[in-house]
Formats: sequence, structure tokens, C-alpha cells
Amino acid sequence: MEPRELRRAIEAGRATASELGLRVDDAVVVHNSDRVALRLVPCDVLVRVAPLGHLADSEFEVEVARRLADVDAPVAELDPRVEPRVYVRDAFAVSLWTYYEPVGPEVAPADYADVFLRHHAALRRLELDAPHFTDRVAAALRAVNDREQSPELSDADRELLSGTLDGLSSAISLDAVGEQLLHGEPHPGNLLSTRRGPLFIDLATCCRGPVEFDLAHAPEEVGQHYAGADQGLIHRCRALNWAMFSAWRWRRDDQMPDRGHWRVEGLNQVRAALDRR
Repeated sequence: MEPRELRRAIEAGRATASELGLRVDDAVVVHNSDRVALRLVPCDVLVRVAPLGHLADSEFEVEVARRLADVDAPVAELDPRVEPRVYVRDAFAVSLWTYYEPVGPEVAPADYADVFLRHHAALRRLELDAPHFTDRVAAALRAVNDREQSPELSDADRELLSGTLDGLSSAISLDAVGEQLLHGEPHPGNLLSTRRGPLFIDLATCCRGPVEFDLAHAPEEVGQHYAGADQGLIHRCRALNWAMFSAWRWRRDDQMPDRGHWRVEGLNQVRAALDRR
């Protein structure tokens, strides 16, 4: 978020928690992008604040979290001290989550694969209306093909991303043996190392597709520890994921920090992933 909007988002998060009876002396920005994550102290709650245009996504994330907590999935939980729902304040959607103090080193590949297996098993127990991964690809493709949404994307790079998104989405749909509910974006930044063990966060991207689509977000070694995974399909999904990531970075209204770097890096990763295929 831009500085002015960020200040308003922080105040919305603080005010919401205070009105719910939680003591708030300070707010620390944990992550800032199109929505912001705040650690409020001393109540020690993690607040996620999104523009009201993302209300449906925030409500979906809260519903997914509630349902996964019921089946003991390895995910971050909503704060138990308040009603598990999305609160609206000053044009922002606010949700309150348990704060987990990070511990230890990064999650090892074998442990990453194990938490994937447990998470996928829990997701299979849910009956949940979620989009298909190809719906997300289609949204990225629209952003690439619409010059008003991505005016700074060169013709050559636009052709690269458009062809990759369209071609790989179709190929993966044909190659996938089975599909199920997925996390959607389980990259290392969305897997916390906590005293409870590894926990997935950022559940708004939950979608349907092959497990390889999830595995492609993790370091390459992780898929080798996941029993039954199609390694070739993982590589195709990895190229597709980088193409989607790049598409979002080239949107005119993208707010990811250091966007200029990630625009270049995203395209480089797409080319590298296609070469490895």
C-alpha cells in the first residue's frame, strides 16, 4: 500500500482490535503489499487489512481457515478471543489471526513435503466451493492481454507471458491425473516455522487442481520427497506459476514492494523454467 493508504489501514486494524476488547499500544508492519499484515502489541494478534474491494477474498480466507481448523490442518488459526469473521472499518476488510513467533531455521525439504501431505489430506476432507487453478490463470492472462492493465509490458514479453499462460494451462489440465482442493500459493514465505511445527498462512488463494500445482511453489527438492508426485508436471506448473507471478507484477496498479526488481526477475524465472522443461 502507498504511505497514505497504509496509515489508514494501520489505524483501521488498531481500532478494530481495540473495539473488540484487545489492548493495542503499538502496531508493527509485518508485510505490506496490496494488503497489509500487522502485529499488534501487547495483545499479540496478527491483523490482516485489505481494501474493501478484497472483501470477498478476505471472507473466503476466513471461511477456509475455520473449516481447516476443524480438521486439524497445519495452518495458522484465527484469533480465538474474537468472533471468527471479517470486520469492515473505514473502507477496509479486517481479520484477526493468532500471531506465531518464528522459530528455528527454514523448513527442511523433507519436512516441507510432510506438511504438504498433511495439508492436502486435510483439504480433501472439505466440501468447499473454490475456483479452479485455470480461473486464476485466466485472470492473469486478461491482465497480460489488456494493454490498459499492463501498459509498460513490452510486446515481446507480452507474447512470452501470454503464450506461456495459455499453453501451459491447457497442457497441465490435460496432464493432471487427479485434482483436489489446494493451498494455491504455498511458497516458503507462506510457510511459518513455529513452536507448533510448520504452519501454512495466506489461505485466500485456495483453489482446485493437481497437487503438483502446489508443489511447484516450493523449492525443487520438496517435490522429490512427496510420494507419487509427477516431477515433469511440477516443472510445467513451476513455469506457469512464474508466468502468473510476472503477470501480476506488470499490472499498472500492482503494489508489491520492489516491484521493478520483481518484474525483471519474474520474466527471467519464466524463461529459466521453460528452458528446464
